[in-house]
Amino acid sequence: MDGTARAAELTARTAAGAAELTRRTGTAPCLATVLVGEDPASVTYVRMKVRRCELNGIRSRQVVLPAGTTTDRLVEVVSGLSADPEVHGILLQHPVGAHIDERAAFEAIAPGKDVDGVTMHSFAAMGFGLPGFVSCTPGGIMRLLDAYGVDPAGRHAVVVGRSAILGRPAGMLLLARDATVTYCHSRTVDLPARVAEADIVVAAVGRPELIRGEWIKPGAVVVDAGYNPGNVGDVDFAGAAARASLITPVPGGVGPMTVAVLLEQTVRAAAVQLGEDPAALGL
Repeated sequence: MDGTARAAELTARTAAGAAELTRRTGTAPCLATVLVGEDPASVTYVRMKVRRCELNGIRSRQVVLPAGTTTDRLVEVVSGLSADPEVHGILLQHPVGAHIDERAAFEAIAPGKDVDGVTMHSFAAMGFGLPGFVSCTPGGIMRLLDAYGVDPAGRHAVVVGRSAILGRPAGMLLLARDATVTYCHSRTVDLPARVAEADIVVAAVGRPELIRGEWIKPGAVVVDAGYNPGNVGDVDFAGAAARASLITPVPGGVGPMTVAVLLEQTVRAAAVQLGEDPAALGL
């Protein structure tokens, strides 16, 4: 499954929507990014997201805080962005440091600006099928499945990983589309047998090539949401590709879709805040 090509299509629609919103309102959508510390990977990710914003008609506001920032200070900064009418979406780059209460910082994001889908409000909306913003990587996964004609209804989906912004919401979105969902994790007994039952496998555990090719049911759809040093995913790609009907590469699969969904949700958030209908903008 070519995430790069599908992301380009989504981003083109988003850029057109951003341009039309700016024409109608005189205000360009604005995404605020908050970075704590100087972790090289996080710095690179934020720089890339800012660049993608600039290329697609979205203004960016960057807030960089020192590594020693306290939870109270981070919550104060995020709360200020939530209250700022010139900011339409907020991205808090994680991780933020072990000394910070990351959940408290996430919850300082106003629901209407949670374009990364990280708050409890957004998770509840995903779980109950209510309007709101999806977590970007799970949202990108669902867009990929749709683009390749994979209907989750009635299929057994096995999600390996249970993080609050990837594994758990991925399972909720699949459940909302009538899949039968099994969550697996570090305490799962006989993981190979559970994966072998899956019609759809979502690997989101953060361990390189944990999912072996021989575990994959012939004809299964494999979505690798992992990214590890050396451009290695959570799935043994060569082995799994020999058995799967569809599989995402790493890189070039889920990653580009994550950023594309973030940009789209930023423009949608801006439209609502500026009194415009996102649907009228093609979003």
